[in-house]
Order: sequence, then structure tokens, then C-alpha cells
Amino acid sequence: MRAVIAVLSVSALTIAGLPAQAQAEAEAEVQATPTDYCVGQCSDIVPPGQNGHATFTDLLLFKGFGVRPPHFSDTIKPYEKLVWNSQGISDDGLAPYFDDASFGVKAGDVASTVKPRADVTIVRDKSRGIPHITGTTRSGTMFGAGYAGAQDRLFVMDVFRHLGRGQLTPFAGGAAGNRQFEQEFWRTAPYTEAELQKQFDDADERYGADGVKMQQDIQSWVDGVNRYIDTVGIAYPGEYVALGLAWPTPRWKVTDVVATAAVVAGIFGTGGGGEMASALALLEAQAKHGVAEGTKVWESFRSQNDPEANTTVHNGATFPYGTTGPDPAGRAMPDRGSVTEEPLVVDQTGSATTQKLQPRSSDAVKPPNKVQGKQSLKGIFDGGVFPEGFGPKGMSNALLVSGAHTESGNPIAVYGPQTSYFAPQLLLRQELQGPGVSSRGVAFAGLNFYTLIGRGADYSWSATSAGQDITDTYAVPLCEPDGSTPTKASTHYLFRTTCTPIEKLERHNAWYSSLGSSEPAGSYTLVASRTKYGIVTHRGTVAGKPVLFTKNRSTYGNEAGSALGFMLFNDPDRIHDAQDFQNAATNIGYTFNWFYTDKTDIAYFNSGDNPVRPAGADPNLPTWSSYEWQGWNPDTNRATYTPASEHPQVVNQDYLTSWNNKQAPGFSAADGNFGYNSVYRSQPLDERIEAVIDGGQKFTRGKLVEAMEDAATVDLRADQVLPYLLRVLKSAPVTDPAVADAIAKLTAWQAAGGHRRTPTEASKTYDHADAIRILDAWWPLLVPAQFRPGLGPDLYDALVRTQKIDERPSAQGSAFQNGWWGFVQRDLRKVLGDPVATPQPVTYCGGGSLSACRTVVADSLAAALQVPAATTYPATADCAAGDQFCADQIVHQPMGGITQDRMAWVNRPTYQQVIEFPARRGDDVSNQALGKTTTASSYETGLFSSPPAKAVDGDPGTRWASRWSDPQWLKIDLGSEQPVRRVVLHWEKAYARAYRVEVSRDNVNWTQVFATGNGDGGVDVVRFAVASARYVRVTGTQRATSYGYSLYEAQVFRQ
Repeated sequence: MRAVIAVLSVSALTIAGLPAQAQAEAEAEVQATPTDYCVGQCSDIVPPGQNGHATFTDLLLFKGFGVRPPHFSDTIKPYEKLVWNSQGISDDGLAPYFDDASFGVKAGDVASTVKPRADVTIVRDKSRGIPHITGTTRSGTMFGAGYAGAQDRLFVMDVFRHLGRGQLTPFAGGAAGNRQFEQEFWRTAPYTEAELQKQFDDADERYGADGVKMQQDIQSWVDGVNRYIDTVGIAYPGEYVALGLAWPTPRWKVTDVVATAAVVAGIFGTGGGGEMASALALLEAQAKHGVAEGTKVWESFRSQNDPEANTTVHNGATFPYGTTGPDPAGRAMPDRGSVTEEPLVVDQTGSATTQKLQPRSSDAVKPPNKVQGKQSLKGIFDGGVFPEGFGPKGMSNALLVSGAHTESGNPIAVYGPQTSYFAPQLLLRQELQGPGVSSRGVAFAGLNFYTLIGRGADYSWSATSAGQDITDTYAVPLCEPDGSTPTKASTHYLFRTTCTPIEKLERHNAWYSSLGSSEPAGSYTLVASRTKYGIVTHRGTVAGKPVLFTKNRSTYGNEAGSALGFMLFNDPDRIHDAQDFQNAATNIGYTFNWFYTDKTDIAYFNSGDNPVRPAGADPNLPTWSSYEWQGWNPDTNRATYTPASEHPQVVNQDYLTSWNNKQAPGFSAADGNFGYNSVYRSQPLDERIEAVIDGGQKFTRGKLVEAMEDAATVDLRADQVLPYLLRVLKSAPVTDPAVADAIAKLTAWQAAGGHRRTPTEASKTYDHADAIRILDAWWPLLVPAQFRPGLGPDLYDALVRTQKIDERPSAQGSAFQNGWWGFVQRDLRKVLGDPVATPQPVTYCGGGSLSACRTVVADSLAAALQVPAATTYPATADCAAGDQFCADQIVHQPMGGITQDRMAWVNRPTYQQVIEFPARRGDDVSNQALGKTTTASSYETGLFSSPPAKAVDGDPGTRWASRWSDPQWLKIDLGSEQPVRRVVLHWEKAYARAYRVEVSRDNVNWTQVFATGNGDGGVDVVRFAVASARYVRVTGTQRATSYGYSLYEAQVFRQ
């Protein structure tokens, strides 16, 4: 077998090698790097690895022997291991779990250097395989980004450009998951090719010189992608072979970029459009309680501006948006029972008639099965390239603390986007350096001409999905061209005063079985019915008159324009401070919460093209189409948007958190969002930050990471709702022994923090596993028991369609965003007599009686105890029935032929930065020790003379070496007294197990600023409170080897 592996390995390396004309030997010297003002205090991580390229031989090698190409899976374990190692973690202790995100590549870490064009160089590091792209021209920088992006993610890029056109199944196969997502997206953003091109072509007219620059950047990026396709030869991605796709794949076009941007906007950057489900719930409430009382009941669940909602802005500022008066004139409520969904799929043949999602292939998560040859790749895409349920939703989190609450006095940020988990990942890391571009971070595959989230020279930024209301549902009267009476089946609608035909945008998709996708052949036609007022989703009647119900998103037809904001984020000449960043974010039409930090400031700004609605329009419910957005141009779908001053924003609040929660008081939850109430998953973040501040402590990077990771394993139900359930249960003696035992277990779990976490990495059993199982079984029984009797079945079911009752941990990672936790908690507080600020006209649990409520709660708990673990955690292709830990584990959904191992559940950003800038442009961050007078207690002489001056000569290949005894010291004279804050020691193999760092103004009186007895060699970054000193001395007191002490370089910094 070893011989076979060796042959395959050689073959894979040969095929996967870069084109000969582009490949260069790894260089010993790294190109000059821009000044980095983070000075080693910026780090990041994203699993599973940077590399996403596998040839057909690589796929066979993996399926046959489990061998993955380099950098395919080297960040999974660092990311996962933080679960068990975050408690009490120090700044220095972060290194095993986060990568250094400094600019440039360290000497000795250069893996390869490639020049795909004369004006750009791509250096990949050995550590993670990340491309560091440096262009002598702006065009070259963008060209290099396109080339490097294609190297790492070409197949994923191809998936997205096909999805963006509603053509995923012909490309990736007819798996039910692919069909489901393709259909959902076609209804969200259907375009003709000419319309995609128009978005690109209009940039210069809309944005002037910046628009021209954007067009040039994208074209240069496209050219780089095509250079890779043209020159990769036989080393192209093996997924094309597995799926029977022709190679070369069609050359990239600028319209592919626009199509990909539409996907990102539709999944992560949208909000609203849920008016129909909300309206149907209101109709049921009014049917049960009457119009007035029913409306109050609906409003209590709607949570539009719940006073108990957790908000990012908490300094007293309000930002009214999306509010309306009672019974607005433009409201167009459908007649009860009249609403039908507009058909999207027609002319199904073959496997297209089978709509049921199939279980994921076990290959998605299990080790390869050692099958030889092509048959080992059979059916690798049978589960589809997107997981079940993946689609538009809010994800990501952020924690920022102002300098007033940190040990250093500089702000600290721990933040990142939560984009689910894929193999390879949708995000790729990169560094871009060129004229007007200086950044490092991540971008979506197919959009990496700019770094979308990351850092600049002295600032960093991140985002969470905001989801505010930028999509409205209109009731559009139907008509007949001849003036006859319209029906629900009419094919024309009234646009202002003109009877206009409904436009049909169609995609005929056919797929065939292949080696990689065994789904039988099939086909269908996707049909999006489009009006000037948006895409038709339903038909019905309003007051007996037939209407279309359409959705219009403010960014529809304008997804590409948001590139301007990202371009500005990457430009150091445009971003100097928090205000510049907020101004740049106003150019992004997508709904995101943007966060920023630098040496002195933290800032927040909510972006989005928020339409200005006319008086009488109802943002919560369907509105008559005559109530058009102010300034709306039906030809461009542009309108008047709320000014930047009305968007939620703040600078230097004591701290900032976001986990897709409500942005600010007064800023209405979007029409389909019923979850901004008394319980939200951002609360555990706030509670941990406030505990540190209220306790008089100061944050370090390690302490803020600890707060994030501790919240990341919390079960929100146990943390925020279980205490009230236990109070209800304990309000009278418990006589049932089984229930009493369950209460004891639940109480102990809640008191321990309500975590879903194993005690060690090796363990596959949660602490308090029984209590977790009980709550998992109880919740789906508790909610209907508490609410269904009072609401009635019709209203209860309608409300569940607006807000599912639970979102417990699953393979996608992100959890506890949408559920009835706030409804349950608030209702229990009413029963218990606790203060409740939110109006709630009906108390549901036991009709408001504590004893009756206790019976409901206790009976549902007793019923849950009878539910077998195998029912709560049903068997899947990968998990045995009843396996709680496996049921929670994160799966990296295969987006290619190389799969990944399952990972312990954690509710955490997929890509995450840890940031603390001690300096900014204009500050001196140079090495103050370079070339200065240096003395030592001793040094080696003779053939291998190693005097102290070699420790400050800037040459990483020379060193100071002492005699072979303890103690020994090295002293640096900086030449004049100056502030000193950081010492960096680059040890040779003969390092210090114990040493101290001291400073002095006069070379007589010394102050110790650091000491350790646990030195481990390598590079030590010693930070301490700023001290005024001329002399710095490092004294070794215990050697780690039998030799002396040896330092390649001793560096001293002011920052």
C-alpha cells in the first residue's frame, strides 16, 4: 500500500503543480511589507483550511487512502480545541488556536512565489498556504487576486456563478438539496444575462471615478481567473471529472461576478419580505379574538419594537425606522382562505418529480472507505452542495470593548461572520497589497477582488447580518387588457394606470447522472413571474378583488453597487478613523451591522438601502402597490433611502455586541422577524462582558476570547428560560420521583452554566448529558402545551409558520437564533408575577394560574421523560440513534470531493479575528534596538564568534550566544530615554527556561517588567505597561539546554 500511496502522491503533486510559466522557486527573501501597526496583536482563524483545489488524482488518493492535499484541513483542530482551552486563556495562550494575521510573510515561511503577470507577485506561506498578493500596479493586484482565488476555489466559484443564474442542477447534479436551493434562489433574484451586464455597465454612471475604478478592478480580477483557467493544464479540479463536466470550464465574465454578488446579497444581506406569513397570522388572531383584541394578540407576538429586546446600541439613542400608525390606509389584508402560492416549477420530468430531501451521504462526514479507483468517487455529490435548510438567515457575532475597559487602554475586538461550514470553505483568506489597496482577511469565493472582512494597516472591520426591512410585499390589482373582470388567474396587472402583462423569467434545467451524482436524469423549468413591483409570490383577493402579492427588495437589480463600500474599506487613503469607516459603509446596500476598531476607537454602523415609505404604507403587512417608495424609479428599482444619520450607529460606547440581535431602540424588527424580544442569543455575550466590567476588571484579548467561547457553548434555553420553568415547578412540592430527579438534573445543569460541552477533547459525552437530553425532548412538548390551548390550533400553527419554536444545535453550527424562547419566558414571568414591560393581553400557561401552569409544565416534563433518546436524536447516515454528541456535531458540508471530519458543536463565527491595535499611522513602530550598542555577560568566541551585537543587527541568520552557565545577560543601550512597551526575543534552540526583562533610565537602578519560569523557546513577545527607559536587559536564570543562551534577535518597541 505504501508503494501505491507514494506513486499517487508523486502523481498528485505533479498534476496539482502550478503552470510552469508561472511557477518560481520559493525565495529566501520576502518582498518589502507595508508597516503593520498591529505589531503582532492581530490574529484570525477559519476552518477547515485554505486549500480548496484537488485534482482528480487527489480525489482518488483521498477516497482510497484518506490522504488530503496540503492545507485542506490544518485549521480544524486549532479552531475546535478552543472549546476546551479558553478558560483563563492569556494573550500568549491564543497562539495555538489563532493564526498570526500580520502583514507579509516571515522569513523562512515562504512556500512558493509565483508571478502570473509581470506586475504582481503571489507569495504563499508555509504555515497555512495563504496567498499574499503584491502588485506594482492596481490592475496587477486585482489580476493576482483573481488568479489566487481560482487556484484555491475555482470549483466553488463555478457553483456560485451557476446558482446566481438559477442553473445549479445542470452543473452540480439534480440532488434534491440542489433543487430546493436553486428554486428558492431563482425566486429571490432572477435576472436575464443583459440585466447582469447592465449592473456592471452602470457603475461608472452611478459612482463616477470610483465606479470606473470598480469596473477596472473587476475586469482585471476576471482576467486573472481566466489566466489560471488557460494555464492550469491537466491540474484542473477533479470535481469536473467526477460530475462529467467539460473542461475547460467556460471563461469568466464580469456577469459571473454580478451573479455571485446576488447570491451573497440574497443569503446574508437581505431582510423583510415576510408580510404574507405575518398577515395570515393576524387574520387567524382576528378570527379568534375579534379585530381589536386579535390585533393586540398578534402585536404581542410580532415583537416589532419590544421594550425588552436586547440591542447593540445601548447608550440611550433611538433610531426610529419601519414604524406605522394604527390601521394605515395602504394596508391590503388578504381575504382569509384566498391566498395561493404562485407556481415556481413546471414541466417536471424524471427525478424532478421527487421533491423529498434525501439523507446526506455518509461520505460527507465519515472517513474514506478504501475503495480503489473511480468507484470510490461514486455519488460524492448525492447530498447536494448545500445543506438542508441553508438559505437566507442572519448569522455572525461581534464583541468589542472600548479602551476604557482594557488593560492596555487600546480597544479590543473579537468578531467574525458565521457562514456555516463547508469543505472547502466558502471564505478564503488572502492579503492584498498594491496602489490604493492594503488589506488582509477573507472574501467569498468568486468575490475576492477586495477583502470583504479583515484588517488594514491600523484598523480592522467585521460584520454581522442585520436583516432589517428592505423588502416589501405589495398587493397589485389584476386586470384584463380588454377591460373585462379579472380573476386570480389573470395574466395582467395594473401598473399605475396601465394594464401590463406579467413578465415570465424562465430557466429550463436538465441534469443527468454521473460518477459524482447518482441522481437519475430529470428536468424542469423554473418560472419567476415578475412585475414592476417585484416578483410574484402569491395570488389572492383583498376585499373580494383579485390581486398579485409581490416582493420587491430595494437591492434587487443593484447588488453589484455595494462593491464600492468594500473597495473603500480596502483603501488606506480613504479610511483613517471611525468616521471614515462609517461613511464608507453607507455605500453598502446590503443589510449588515458593521464594526470597526483601531488604536483608540470602536464603532458601529448599520448599512442597507432602507427605502423611505410614504405615509399610509404598512411595513408589517402587505401594502397596496399605489403606495410606492418615495423617489422610486421602476426602470432601475432605485428609490429614496433613509439618510445615514438615521441608521443605527455609535462610536466608543463602553462595549458593543451583536449576534444578529435588534440594532437599536426604535429600529423595527423586519416584518418576518418575530424574535426580537426578551430572549436573544446576544444576551450571554453582554452578560459576560458586563460581569468583567462590573467586577472592576480589565479586558485582555485572551479574556474577551474567553467570554466569546464560553457563550459559544451555552444552550440559550437553559440560560434564559430554564430558571423560570424551575421556579414554576418548585412552586409546590414535587411528588413524582421521576420528575423530581429530572428537576434536580436540570437545576444542576443550569447552575453550571447550561453548556453543551464535553469535559475533555477525547470525551464524546456532554457534562450533564441527561439534563440536556431532557430539555431537548421537553421543549417541543412544552411549547404547544403552554400555548396551543389558549391560541387555538389555527392561530398557533400560523404563528409557528412565522417563528419556529426551536433551533437547537445541529450540523450547521449556528443555533438559537429563531425560537419561542422569549414567548415562553415572558409568559412564565407573567404567571409568576414578575415585571413584564411588553404588553401581552393574554396569559397562556394555565390561563394565568400558577397552579394550573405548574400542572402544564410538570405534565409536559413527565411526558418528555418517556421519550426515548433514539427519538430525540434519530439515526442518520452518520450517527447512531440516541447519539447526542454526534447529533450536535458540526459537519463541513462537501462543496467538493475532499470531505472533512466532524467537529464538536460550537456557536461561533466561521471566520474570526482577534484584534488589538497598539499603534496607528504616524506612530513609531520600528525596532528601537536595531544597530544599538549592546553588551553581554559573556559570548562565544573563536571560529563561531557570537558577540552581542549580532542580536541587534537585523539579520535573522546571526545570533548572540553566551557561555554555558547561569546566569547570563544581554543589555541594550537605546541611546536615549524613550517609552518602551514591548520586547520581542527570537530564541535559537538554546533558549531560556527562566528569564526576566528589566528596564533602566540610568544603567544603575533597574525595574523588572517581566519574568517567567516556563519559557518554551521560539519567539517570545513580551508586553508590559509602558515604561520610560534607555536600557533594556534580558537575564537568563535557567537554561533549557546544556548549552548557553542564544538569541537570533532581541527587539525593543515603543508600541
